[in-house]
Amino acid sequence: MGHIRIRWDLLVRPFWLTLGGVALVLGLIGVVLPVLPTTPFILLAAFAFGKSSPRLRAWLQTHPVFGGPIHDWESRGAIATRHKTLAVVMMGATFVISLILALPAHVLIIQAVCLGGAALFVLSRPSA
Repeated sequence: MGHIRIRWDLLVRPFWLTLGGVALVLGLIGVVLPVLPTTPFILLAAFAFGKSSPRLRAWLQTHPVFGGPIHDWESRGAIATRHKTLAVVMMGATFVISLILALPAHVLIIQAVCLGGAALFVLSRPSA
């Protein structure tokens, strides 16, 4: 009885490539839609391309707009002050809209904990 040898790299690489592509598209949409954050998606794309496509990873790292935030994050875990501010303001706006819509208390509590934790994380990062 023969054994089938599975080449995991042939299965995993398309996953990372697809994840990188989707993250990049979402990041690009975030450039024109302020409610969608750009930087986290670009960082995710760089990570995923690092596991699947060195050429796309290099393109992102040397991109005049996206290269800086990637370098800042990877070298110091830093986020630009402008991006921190926008992220926290959008989190606050999301919570205020939820209050205005009178969402159930349990939803508001979950949202407050998640958004508060995310805001604390963002604000605890060094500024780029």
